Amino acid sequence: MLYMVQMQVNLPVDMPAERADKLKADEKALAQQLQRDGKWKNLWRVAGRYANVSIFDVESNDELHTLLASLPLFPYMDINVTALARHPSAI
Repeated sequence: MLYMVQMQVNLPVDMPAERADKLKADEKALAQQLQRDGKWKNLWRVAGRYANVSIFDVESNDELHTLLASLPLFPYMDINVTALARHPSAI
């Protein structure tokens, strides 16, 4: 199943820089591994915001939720998920 996932990161302004840096490094490592595994198909930055738009290819809603909840920045994200279906005119 394909999903478009929009993520807006909202780190607390009073979060210590070393904590934020650690979370970001851990997030990057996991995101890259999920891309190598084929689960995180595409990843785009939203210009001018600490946000991204991504395409995930997972087996179920539950797998997507588990994957998103495993992200180190998950507690600081606003996430919108849209299920995608193949378009009959796509080539």
